[in-house]
Amino acid sequence: MLAFKGFTQKLISFQRRTVVPLMATPLTNSTVAAFSTGSPNGTAPIKRVGTHNGSFHCDEALGCFMIRLTDKFFGAEIVRTRDPKVLETLDAVLDVGGVYDPSRDRYDHHQKGFNEVFGHGFTTKLSSAGLVYKHYGTEIIAKELKLEQEHPDVHRLFLAVYRSFMEAIDAIDNGVNQYDTDLPPRYVNNTNLSSRVGKFNLDWMDPDQSSDKENEAFQRAMSLAGSEFLEVVRFYARSWLPARTIVMECLAARNTVDASGEIMTLNKFCPWKLHLFELEEEMKIDPPIKYVLYEDDRSKNWRVQAVAVSPDKFESRKPLPAQWRGLRDEELSKESGIPGCVFVHMSGFIGGNATYEGALAMARAGLKL
Repeated sequence: MLAFKGFTQKLISFQRRTVVPLMATPLTNSTVAAFSTGSPNGTAPIKRVGTHNGSFHCDEALGCFMIRLTDKFFGAEIVRTRDPKVLETLDAVLDVGGVYDPSRDRYDHHQKGFNEVFGHGFTTKLSSAGLVYKHYGTEIIAKELKLEQEHPDVHRLFLAVYRSFMEAIDAIDNGVNQYDTDLPPRYVNNTNLSSRVGKFNLDWMDPDQSSDKENEAFQRAMSLAGSEFLEVVRFYARSWLPARTIVMECLAARNTVDASGEIMTLNKFCPWKLHLFELEEEMKIDPPIKYVLYEDDRSKNWRVQAVAVSPDKFESRKPLPAQWRGLRDEELSKESGIPGCVFVHMSGFIGGNATYEGALAMARAGLKL
């Protein structure tokens, strides 16, 4: 089974390889010698995966990276061309050719009538990266988790990685606005992965516009996009999944914290916000959680945090009382009538107390005030 140990070293090696010209092909075609960790069976001939030459985007760079993590295309050679005759001879083709046919591993999204989406409630049209992920993502994630593809955790990560990482790449490549408004953005954001990959394209002022130079740039683009993809997958495998389990257990125990069922205590701090919203829906929690209590690892004080109305909003479902906001220490304890108070933020989204009992009293009072 494919493992990803030592991947950073392999990526560095990948970046330093030279471009290998495709023999007996026109100058407009070229191959990219991308990183290779060996074939799973050691004897199968190396397959060839095609994408277009010329300027590149994040979707084909990431798509080429991902498809080479699969058993079928492990360590495949990347061929960059727009020649239909050459493309027809290749084992897979991404982002060029005008065909979407997974039975033949053709993953273009530019042709008229293409409207493929990821499914599972997502409606963003897919790019070539999204198409590769849709058909091979569970295999890649299963290998990272060392689980069978049918395992529920593989499916959870498959959806989570699409939501948090892949969908934005699909949307940007297809020109989908993030917000339903005609108003201009308040600031320019060129720090997303798609923008950073695009900056690897050759500068028009560079005197060397050769295919070799272009392919070296594409190698770097694949390395950047692929390394960030794997970082996301590993974060969800090593951090997100264990946190989900903790939040689920604490949510199930909410009624032992307070009879209202609106206060949850984390028995171990973890990233909880997104899990809470998803699990409330899955577990049909009603009424929803208003406050979450957890111990601050550094100060060892307890925090009482108001839950936001949604994951992407700053507004709280029930902020801590207005008369407490901005107060600290003895002044706050006097105003609230609760000993051990440390602070309440000016917006009322979070407060602190020296003890768990004090934090719980603040949350209970917050429900009533």
